[in-house]
Amino acid sequence: MTLFQRLLVVLMAWFATAGIVPDAMAAEFYTEDLRIPMAEAGPQGLEAFLVRPAGTKRYPLALLSHGSPRSFDDRATMSAHKYYGIALEYARRGFAALIVMRRGYGTSPGGRVDSVGGCANAAYLPAAAVAVADLRAAIEAMVRRADVTTSGMIAAGHSAGGFATVALTAQAPAGLAAAISFAGGRGSRDDDDVCNPNGLVQAFATFGKTSRAPMLWVYAANDSYFGPDLARRLHDGFRASGGNAKFVAAPPYGDDGHYLYSVVSRPQWTPYLDAFLRERGLGHDVLSPPDPLPPPGQLSEAARAEFARYLASTMPHKAFAVSPNGGYGWRSGRATVDDAQRDSLGACTKWSPTCTLYAVDDKLAGAAPSTSTDQSSRSR
Repeated sequence: MTLFQRLLVVLMAWFATAGIVPDAMAAEFYTEDLRIPMAEAGPQGLEAFLVRPAGTKRYPLALLSHGSPRSFDDRATMSAHKYYGIALEYARRGFAALIVMRRGYGTSPGGRVDSVGGCANAAYLPAAAVAVADLRAAIEAMVRRADVTTSGMIAAGHSAGGFATVALTAQAPAGLAAAISFAGGRGSRDDDDVCNPNGLVQAFATFGKTSRAPMLWVYAANDSYFGPDLARRLHDGFRASGGNAKFVAAPPYGDDGHYLYSVVSRPQWTPYLDAFLRERGLGHDVLSPPDPLPPPGQLSEAARAEFARYLASTMPHKAFAVSPNGGYGWRSGRATVDDAQRDSLGACTKWSPTCTLYAVDDKLAGAAPSTSTDQSSRSR
């Protein structure tokens, strides 16, 4: 067995156990970068990324909400593309999954608009109102699309995104059928240290007064942000006020259960999701990923191993370029398809002036015009 074959076997086994669907294995899916119109976000709008099955019908929306890093400076490094693997899990279940970056995250303008204020007296309801406004703007943008329907839609979020999702159910938009919160909360400034926890409990109790959509809440036993005692208090306050939420106390996950909701841990959390969706009559057949792309025939064994790494990259946009003499170059995580194509060709031309594109995102690219650039490397 060659090095490429060994590496590919390892990668496929990892994909199977981790539930990862690489771009090159995702030919059944359509992706699109979007900007969500919103007056409060200015002319730039909100950064968003759509992943759905590649068919021609209208798919119910799965509105996905991200968390909030403890350090404000880390918000600028966030990207909707980083949630591609999570979004694929919803797309595989027949949804049009939309990741929207709320104001102040990624390239969405807004600064500290969702701040909770000073820690001792953290005010969670104003922050929730900001998040809900952003999510509703995203829903409104989807209403006008021919490939998405908001009838029978779901909402799901992690951490601060779970908090935002619960808040959304308190002002439920038409068509919201169910919602899921993984490790939902706000205000964690350090392990087992949450700003104004009583205020956070009260915020969830306030949401429960008007929230009636069926919800699933999942917290791992070793969540360092919102531990079991606080998680139960949040749920009890929500339910006591009238909210409808099923609570799942998941087993410990890794070093920090706050990250149970991730691509690698898919086997641990998707059964909760699937059972909940089936109970609500929202279950869809899970699409199986197609076979991976074959490597270019002119590559050496070592280069084929590098192509396997290309397949394993789960961040769009990406491209792989090759030359007739076996040179290659690839880049992933680019803002646009054009950027990925240009940069991968540039990397390849270090080894040959006659490079062409072999693969772009999830499909074979075929022949492409060669380019010349001095920005090159064999590494991605």
